[in-house]
Amino acid sequence: MEIRNDDIRERVNIREIYRYLGYGAGEPDDSVYSMIVEVLGQLSQTVQPRYVYRVYACSVSETGVTLSAEDRAVTFESRNLAANLAQCSRAALIAATLGIAADKLLQKYEILNMTKAAIAQACGAAYIEAYCDIVQEQICEQVSAEAGKLYLRPRFSPGYGDLPLHCQKVFFAELECTKRIGLTLTDSLLMYPTKSVTALIGLTANPLSCHIGRCKNCACTDCEFREV
Repeated sequence: MEIRNDDIRERVNIREIYRYLGYGAGEPDDSVYSMIVEVLGQLSQTVQPRYVYRVYACSVSETGVTLSAEDRAVTFESRNLAANLAQCSRAALIAATLGIAADKLLQKYEILNMTKAAIAQACGAAYIEAYCDIVQEQICEQVSAEAGKLYLRPRFSPGYGDLPLHCQKVFFAELECTKRIGLTLTDSLLMYPTKSVTALIGLTANPLSCHIGRCKNCACTDCEFREV
């Protein structure tokens, strides 16, 4: 499933970039906005995003989630993850990266212009999130074609809530991230290239279930999964 950089650029949430830069609900001045546009343009011209995923049958208990595929099963002990995947019959593990070009761009700005370096960090974070949004929509479409209409739950990554960061090792083993997309995991459980994401994504047949894109219309303002 090919995803063009132009399509990713169109999906980038500019307000998320503002938030990453500390503006909250405010907006930057024209000079900062111009730098944001410039950095996003350079990202879209240079990065080569890649992803890998695997879909599993999903079984949820009060205290955790078991994902099953073929002759193996993986269990994550996490009440927060179990709440996120409630009513999901399937779930996907995904790993995505912008590749080394994003890190090189950031390193260049750290030498030449620290303001642009901060902007590049924020733009890179928003860019990989936009890429993951498109990836998971395509996964949902593919699985729905086989299993009937399904809806996406919000992404849930190692380190969120009570899902420990060491679960990264499970992702890397299951998805063969290093072999398939060149994504590596350090001894301290950090990913390289740095603009990368691993996540579980629930797929549910319940159209009324909390799922991606519905936060702005939801009255549950204290939900731990609510998007800002």
